[in-house]
Amino acid sequence: MNELLYKNSLPHALLSALAWLYVQLVAKTSRIKIKGQKDYPGAAIYALWHRQEVLMIYLHRNRNICGMVSKSKDGEYMARILKRFGFTFVRGSTTSGGIMALRGLIKAAREGYSVAITPDGPKGPIFKVQPGIVYLAQKAGIPIIPAACALSRKKILRSWDKYQFPLPFNRIEAVYGEPFSVSETDDVQTKSAELEDTLNALTTEAEKLLAGGA
Repeated sequence: MNELLYKNSLPHALLSALAWLYVQLVAKTSRIKIKGQKDYPGAAIYALWHRQEVLMIYLHRNRNICGMVSKSKDGEYMARILKRFGFTFVRGSTTSGGIMALRGLIKAAREGYSVAITPDGPKGPIFKVQPGIVYLAQKAGIPIIPAACALSRKKILRSWDKYQFPLPFNRIEAVYGEPFSVSETDDVQTKSAELEDTLNALTTEAEKLLAGGA
């Protein structure tokens, strides 16, 4: 775990440090409201859409959580940011090294780590749960905690998922759903569709809470 692939890259070191400082600034200047149980009492898999990951990284800092980060140069930035926020991580994605990374997450979960996954990442399709997260829950024997957030001030990037980049002085609503259990006999595709519906419903709920806030 915690493998850095571009160890001597000055741009990766500098930009990840700036990103860490920026997220701290956003959090310290924003009003954050949380609905539901943010911290599950035990190992779990935290699931959220890729476009919402910035806030969730901050909310779950230093919580003994392991994530999956791609082996790309862009992934290197995320790996370094996660490390600064107290996460551990394995390297891989659906397009490169995914099987080995999934095995690494199963091993981490069995060792007592919680896991964080964006089930539509790293390249989509947007709002589409890939089956790996359900397979992970089956093999590791831990529940999935679905989560979503809504931001009043954000820059929407021109990426496949219209990534939401939070701005300072924000109003933020974060919503956590009930633990989503997967048994050994459950159909992976069926449970993936159920989780997809749950994440979309939580996102809608977070947006409604934001719209109704003062």
